[in-house]
Amino acid sequence: MTRLHVVHSTNYSYGKPVTVSYNEARVTPQTDAAQVVLETDLRIAPYATALSHYRDYWGAKVYTFDLHTRHETLSVTSEALVEVHRTEKQHAPEDLLDWDDLTKDTHVEEFSDYLPQSKLSQPGESLSGSAHGIAAGKTPHETAQAIIAWLRDEMEYQPGTTAVHYNAETSFSKRKGVCQDLSHVVIGALRAVGIPARYVSGYIHPNPAAGIGETVAGQSHAWLEWWDGRWHTWDPTNHKPAGDHHILVARGRDYADVTPFKGILSGGGPDTTLGVEVTITRQA
Repeated sequence: MTRLHVVHSTNYSYGKPVTVSYNEARVTPQTDAAQVVLETDLRIAPYATALSHYRDYWGAKVYTFDLHTRHETLSVTSEALVEVHRTEKQHAPEDLLDWDDLTKDTHVEEFSDYLPQSKLSQPGESLSGSAHGIAAGKTPHETAQAIIAWLRDEMEYQPGTTAVHYNAETSFSKRKGVCQDLSHVVIGALRAVGIPARYVSGYIHPNPAAGIGETVAGQSHAWLEWWDGRWHTWDPTNHKPAGDHHILVARGRDYADVTPFKGILSGGGPDTTLGVEVTITRQA
């Protein structure tokens, strides 16, 4: 178990004054079976005239806020204290399904959100064909592990080579990308062979050796979960299951479902700049 304090600061500097804006923020960790949120705080400057929150379809906490005064900057700072006890449990053979069980109507209906390809998970013919070739003669669990192992060798983590709108097919064709791209590629390959998979966004403490009380530069991060009788996690950037240093914020079909900030505004102009900083302190 680890106790992590995370601060996520987002700062917009607009090229031209904004007269009104309507915003959504998905930056608050959620409590689930593997983590407990102890404290949260959200600060917005300038002052938001209307601030509320709701749980979206996928279970994420979404803050909505409006600004109706003229402003040239926007600052949103989220803080959270989270206890994480996330481990990849050993599976019993009877927990894992064969293809006949996995494709039963009850499971297809239950996981209908995570079986069809989404816009960003579209794999294209090359990735889909390779995934089907890997699946031949294997169980769903063996297939997922083999696809993950294959893509570990095929894909390279490299910032600056892709754009936020790239789908799995485009990222795979480049064989490079960031955590978002690597997750979309694995998800697209798993869905191509009929294995339910979902996108996870959150934060990661990048230095397990950091001492208690030491603040480090953290990262917004993405990984995935897949199901073959039970859910498994996988972080394709770090080539391991998600663990005690992964803080979950939101799940969805792909990045579009969990975008940290969305908004509509009047004004702003093309010279708007964005600065993002994440810091994480281990407290236990």
